[in-house]
Amino acid sequence: MIEDLKKDGRQRMEKTLSALAATFVKIRTGRAHPSLLEQVTVEYYGSETPLNRVANITVDDARTLAVTPFEQALVPAIEKAIMAADLGLNPMSAGNVIRVPLPDLTEERRRDLAKIVRNEAEQGKVAIRNIRRDILSDVKELLKEKDISEDDDRRAQQDVQQLTDEYVAKLDEISEAKQTELMAI
Repeated sequence: MIEDLKKDGRQRMEKTLSALAATFVKIRTGRAHPSLLEQVTVEYYGSETPLNRVANITVDDARTLAVTPFEQALVPAIEKAIMAADLGLNPMSAGNVIRVPLPDLTEERRRDLAKIVRNEAEQGKVAIRNIRRDILSDVKELLKEKDISEDDDRRAQQDVQQLTDEYVAKLDEISEAKQTELMAI
């Protein structure tokens, strides 16, 4: 029973790390990456549709994205959607291809992005601690129902704390790597 709880906790903590890594990919570091436009939605036949479903997003060079709509009529709508997304990007259309150059990051903007990374990492730590709390409350419930002994309870608490420490360390490692990447010129 305790092993199942720990296994479930490990899976949930892995998902937290994956979600954090996905969030970090969206924080731009000056290099072009298609995921920068992931949250952009375009008005398409009366409904908001993710940009990657109505256009092909590729990397032209290190500082430029190319957006090729599947339908020529969508070019103005896509340009408008990218500007409205408040990403600080200025798309330029060249026929049926929209080029999105990435501006240089200023030192101040880099610091702001590093602050965002630290904040997201802190939220990830809170999520991991919440998972720990859930597991420990389930263990306490097992102890209360006399399904496990007090020794098993103590051992489970130590194991869960080790698991938590392990994932918090991994989270710190990912966060530090992203902050270093952001501050590199």
